[in-house]
Amino acid sequence: MSFRSSEISTRRRFLSAALVGLPAKGERKVTGRIVDESHLLGHRLRDRQKFAAPKQQVRVPLVIVGGGIGGLSAGWRLQKKGFRDFVILELEKEAGGNSRWGENEVSAYPWAAHYLPTPNRNAALVREICHEMGLFQEDGHLAERHLCHSPQERLFIHGRWQEGIEPESGVGREARNQYKRFGELIGEATASRQFTVPMEDGAKPSPLDGISMEEWLARNKFDSPYLRWYVNYATRDDYGAMAKETSAWAGIHYFAAREHEDRGPFVWPEGNGFIVKHLMKALGKQVRASSMVTRIEDGRPIRVQTEQVEYLAQAVIWAAPTFLLPYVFAGAPDTKALVYSPWWTANLTLDRLPKEQLTEPAWDNVIYDSPSLGYVVATHQSLRTHIERSVWTYYFAMAEGDAAANRRLLLERDWGWYRDFILRDLGRAHPDIRECVSHIDVMRMGHAMARPVPNWLLTPARRRLADWGTNIVLANSDLSGFSIFEEAQYRGVRAADRIMKRLV
Repeated sequence: MSFRSSEISTRRRFLSAALVGLPAKGERKVTGRIVDESHLLGHRLRDRQKFAAPKQQVRVPLVIVGGGIGGLSAGWRLQKKGFRDFVILELEKEAGGNSRWGENEVSAYPWAAHYLPTPNRNAALVREICHEMGLFQEDGHLAERHLCHSPQERLFIHGRWQEGIEPESGVGREARNQYKRFGELIGEATASRQFTVPMEDGAKPSPLDGISMEEWLARNKFDSPYLRWYVNYATRDDYGAMAKETSAWAGIHYFAAREHEDRGPFVWPEGNGFIVKHLMKALGKQVRASSMVTRIEDGRPIRVQTEQVEYLAQAVIWAAPTFLLPYVFAGAPDTKALVYSPWWTANLTLDRLPKEQLTEPAWDNVIYDSPSLGYVVATHQSLRTHIERSVWTYYFAMAEGDAAANRRLLLERDWGWYRDFILRDLGRAHPDIRECVSHIDVMRMGHAMARPVPNWLLTPARRRLADWGTNIVLANSDLSGFSIFEEAQYRGVRAADRIMKRLV
């Protein structure tokens, strides 16, 4: 059976299983809920509904719209330049975007972004904030307590766990030969210095952006189902897309852009909420949560409206997802080329850990040929010798099929559907999972990240969008096509530098 048909049949099998219904009589009751409701506000914008007129006016030189990593990084940069007269408007109740986190009586836990790769030697901006957060020691070495404890990752394949996510158990000589050849091509890509973080530092026009990663695999005669699964796992994990819908340039970037070292990544119980906490120490007074922007009118001043306040500003940094800008600003650029991936995640509270055989639980845990991306363990960094209760964060990118149709499914399914799907999926590797889990909270993200689709990343159209604006500029990782911390930070800093030239 081909890789593609095998994955589709597996997905259908799991979808059917998840619709079976409630747990059998006598099974442990699992409580929980769907925790997100912000899409209701977003749909008011989409549907062009009327909003209440603001009752208050506030003058401020600069408004930053969006309190994710892009917006917070813009504020971080501005403060470092000595400029503090700005506000950050955030739709959600808390800042952080994809780096938001939660906490219960067991542990803090991430909702999405859950690690920071150790920065490349020339990644000046990332290294700067890493030093601020104490991730480097005074002698320049990495701070051990923030590095992921061993074992870092494992894969459940052929009925047992193996260390590492690249399939090794039972793959055979031909697959290993293809792994080797694949690694050699990635090494050549790394040496070309075109695959960098941030991407703008090295990116240049390339025919690789005109084909999909799946086509690149086929052209290079990579037909091992194990290698193809691994590549599809990578594109789903970072881009929320299958290899057939991912630019080959982006697919290669995933493997070639970072300096490979055995140590790292940096991880915390709350995931990248750790970084948000650091940024909020300096920016908290300037963040206005639960403040959705409903309208922007260009002029002198620029009018930025929420239902509470109308801000009169000289400049605006739009750090919210780019596709939203046309819904509030008549002069917005064309954003139709952007394709966004829907995701959902869940946090599971476990009253005890599943019974393991011949393996030690890892931080990142993946099930081969599962439609999910597996789970990370919030308590993995604990120094306690015995851990009874834990929180697992489960990830699912709705990568297959039409994105708009998947967004509708995302909202139509009730909490019970998600509960049953998760428990059946995890039950493949943990037969006693229902005896362990007591609570499951689910978060849905209809536009979690922009996809690096073919014929987009290295085109003049994307560059024009990234450079758009004068007094209103854009600052979101979707301008890069990669929803990762480094790209969001870069876009925020770049926007701040552009605006400072106009305000100072």
